Amino acid sequence: MFFYRALLAFLLLAVMGLQAVVAQSPAPVKVSLETDLGDIVLELYPDKAPKTVENFVGYVNRYYYDGMIFHRVVKGFVIQSGGNTYDLSEKEPGEPVVNESANGLKNSIGTIAMARHADPDSARAQFYINLGNNTNLDPEGDKPGYTVFGKVVEGMDVVKAIGRRRTRAVDEFEHLPIEPVQILRARVVTDQAEAP
Repeated sequence: MFFYRALLAFLLLAVMGLQAVVAQSPAPVKVSLETDLGDIVLELYPDKAPKTVENFVGYVNRYYYDGMIFHRVVKGFVIQSGGNTYDLSEKEPGEPVVNESANGLKNSIGTIAMARHADPDSARAQFYINLGNNTNLDPEGDKPGYTVFGKVVEGMDVVKAIGRRRTRAVDEFEHLPIEPVQILRARVVTDQAEAP
């Protein structure tokens, strides 16, 4: 009798654990970035980086990224946006988001991650797309990395075209494209609406 009770308790716990895993594994979210050079479609992973995806989608839904430029382009490394508009003015970002870099996702070519300062939990609105396999940005041991939270699923040709832009140093901008590329619109892609 004890064996059957123990087995039943084990099965009940297993089912509850499976439900918890399913509840924590929401479907990927797609976001379209419409730029001067074409569209980039991102697939974001809330099961791997829930707080980061929530943070990024919140900015998208508030139209925060509309009018932003890729203000940092480093050939073979990254393209970065989310900090400055076309006239280089800044928008006020929200609160920082907790670092989720230990989620198993790597800073490999075509992935999107959060930019931050030295403090691991200082990411706000700025993000970058990797142009190479940047393993130096991944966590190592107990040292946090930069949180990867999705990847480019369409428009990698656009990403590469931005990555080829010639740059110059202007004030605090070391790698500012001479001809900036602007995000015209950033929108969540729903089942009813295709990417623009």
